[in-house]
Order: sequence, then structure tokens, then C-alpha cells
Amino acid sequence: MIRREFITLLGGAAAWPLAARGQQAAMPVIGFLHSQSADGFTEPLRAFRQGLKDTGYVDGENVAIEHSWADNQTDRLPALAAELVRRRVTVITTFGPPAALAAKAATTTIPIVFSSGDDPVRLGLVGSLARPGGNLTGINFFVGELAAKRLELLRELVPGATRVALLLDPSVGQLTETTLGDVQAAAGSKGLQIQVLNVQTSPEINAAFATFMHERPDALFVGPSAFFASRRVQLALLTALHRVPALYPLRQFAEAGGLISYGASLTDAYRKSARTPVASSRVSSPLTYRSCSRRSSS
Repeated sequence: MIRREFITLLGGAAAWPLAARGQQAAMPVIGFLHSQSADGFTEPLRAFRQGLKDTGYVDGENVAIEHSWADNQTDRLPALAAELVRRRVTVITTFGPPAALAAKAATTTIPIVFSSGDDPVRLGLVGSLARPGGNLTGINFFVGELAAKRLELLRELVPGATRVALLLDPSVGQLTETTLGDVQAAAGSKGLQIQVLNVQTSPEINAAFATFMHERPDALFVGPSAFFASRRVQLALLTALHRVPALYPLRQFAEAGGLISYGASLTDAYRKSARTPVASSRVSSPLTYRSCSRRSSS
């Protein structure tokens, strides 16, 4: 990506709404919309600011970031998105499908840059990857599409496994449904029994692991979720305490002490989302991003 394209995004263009251009006369403002809380996202946030810096923008100097966190209450996202629109931010950057969908519903004029672990076409964020249309573009970093591959790796890690616990976050919606369907299909072909555990809060994570004392699954498959990423230290500690081999969707889980991960780097996705170009007269095609990492047990 060249710097000129990003300057077009933050500096204003003739095709943008008059309200947005009025805001840009002072200092461009990036609306930052997230379904979680800032706790647990220190490194991704640092990467996001670094992505801005790489293009010549520094928070508080020549660009401002308006943070809106839903604190794991996805029902707050529509109101938070509406507030960013009311403040006439230059662009809205979202993380996770619920935040992206809330922003899309709130405005058809302010550019939206999303970061999603599921197919943006299937989610309804864009019409197609080649011709997204509308006012959205972003990063698809291949989380949901890798569920079957993760289960295959988990089976290689624990060859004698017959029962696998599947930890899912229902608030993620379509991404969770996709993960569940892909895991169940792959498990059937491998002769594995799947036990689904739905959790949305930290106490529910503790309760889910308490069931392991009685049911003793052979392995744990952790589904993709921004909430799980924010609780990655808790998950890593509990899997170690209960001696359950677990596979995670993102590199940050392994860095927090988890056994093994297969998927993208969340920090890289945040950095790239800050550098996603938007052309002056239309939103560019969504980018795809994939990286994989593993950490073996010690």
C-alpha cells in the first residue's frame, strides 16, 4: 500500500459526505468500534497505532482516535456506532463481525474498515470480494475457514482422542455457526464425539472447565472469538490446570501459554487494518490475510 492512498482516506475526497469533510478541516478522526473491552488488547492496539504511524499518522498529533468499546455487550454496538456517526468521524474501523454489521447499519456514507475472521461476503458486509460496493472494505484473516484443519491438527496432537470439547461464543453469531458446522462435519468423518460448551463471560469459562472434572474430554477445541482472545491467559491457565490439550485459533493464545495455535496473528491483522487503503471515489476490495503459528508443549 502506498502512503498517498491512505492520505486520501484520512485527508478527505470529493466523493465523501460534506459532513465528513467538515470534520476533516480540523483533524481527521478515526472511529474505533469494538465489541470487547480494552483489557487484553494492549498489543493489538499498539499494532493498530503502529500501522497508522507507518503511513505517517500519529494519534494525538495529526489524527485522533475515538474509541468505543462495548465491553462484551454486543447489544450496545448499534448505539455506539450511531454515536460515532453523530460525531461525524472520518472513518469507522471495526473489529469482529458484530461491530462491522452495527457500523454498516448505522451509515452508508462514512467509510468503514472492518477486520473479520469470517467470510465478509457470507456475513453480508460486502457484495463480493472483487466488487464489494457500498462503503466497506477491510481485512479477512481466515479464522472461520480453518476449523476443519484445526481439528485435524488436534487429532494429530492427541491421536487417541475420541471426545473433544468445543468451546464457542454464541455472541459471535455467524462465525460460531460456521465453526460448529465445520467441526461437526469433520468430526463425523474422523469418528470423534463433540461436546459443545457455549460461554460468553469469564465465570462461564470457569464453569465450563469445571465440567471437565466429571466428563473428562480428551482434548479442547477453542472457537474463534474476540472475547476468547481477551481471556486467553485465563484459558491457557485453566487448560494447564486441568491437563487438557487444547488448540486455539490465534497466535496470541500460544504466546499467552496455550499449547498450540493455528491461524492468523491478531496483532498483524490490527496493524494491517490501520493501513487498509480506501480510494477517493469508491471503497477498495477487501484484503485477505493469513499466517499460521504453532507452539508445541514443553
